[in-house]
Amino acid sequence: MNQSTAPRKTHDHGSPLPTTIWLPDADEPNTAPIPGCGLPVWAIDKVRTDFVGHPDHLPVPLLKIAIRDMHPGVHARIPATAFTAHPATEDAPKRMHILLAELHPDALPAPSESTTPTAGDMPGTTEDGWPGFFHRAHRLLPDDGYLLLATRQRRDSGRLTDPLGSLIAATRTAGFRYLQHIVVAYAHPDGDQLVPVPPSDASPGVTHCDLIALGVIRHT
Repeated sequence: MNQSTAPRKTHDHGSPLPTTIWLPDADEPNTAPIPGCGLPVWAIDKVRTDFVGHPDHLPVPLLKIAIRDMHPGVHARIPATAFTAHPATEDAPKRMHILLAELHPDALPAPSESTTPTAGDMPGTTEDGWPGFFHRAHRLLPDDGYLLLATRQRRDSGRLTDPLGSLIAATRTAGFRYLQHIVVAYAHPDGDQLVPVPPSDASPGVTHCDLIALGVIRHT
């Protein structure tokens, strides 16, 4: 059941890769994330090793942030957790080049809400909301950096909604290239079956997290 189909690191951020499903190892005791988080620890470890394709699978640095709302001043309230490189990784990047943003379902845009600037707006880091966040992330990351968005579906009027399309459109406006959609299952392998183990704070019927991988584009 162990899925090792993550992309290897490419500095040119080439063509988009197909959707991939990540499953925990059969002996993984914590298949679901703790409440308030989107990714389980095993998936974050996989991002830091398999996703970047580092030699010997030694973990590379990663900065995880949690976005719980998009009200004005959100950037001053975002909690952050830094994952440092493995001590044996002598050639690890000196600068953080993976930014993992876990998006709380309540912070996601409504189906009718636009996440891209209107014709009269000046896109840039001074904007509020999603456009401003994505422009700040673009400025923070190096040329070979990755922005990863981890989120779950949410319920609007009793129906599950998927905001990924509008979020990806906003990242492209800010200077990112879509690379891959990874489905992180909240399930425990049991023989030839998967037993759902959703986190306690997930909407009913949600048994996975969507992880969107984006690469930085620089215009020279």
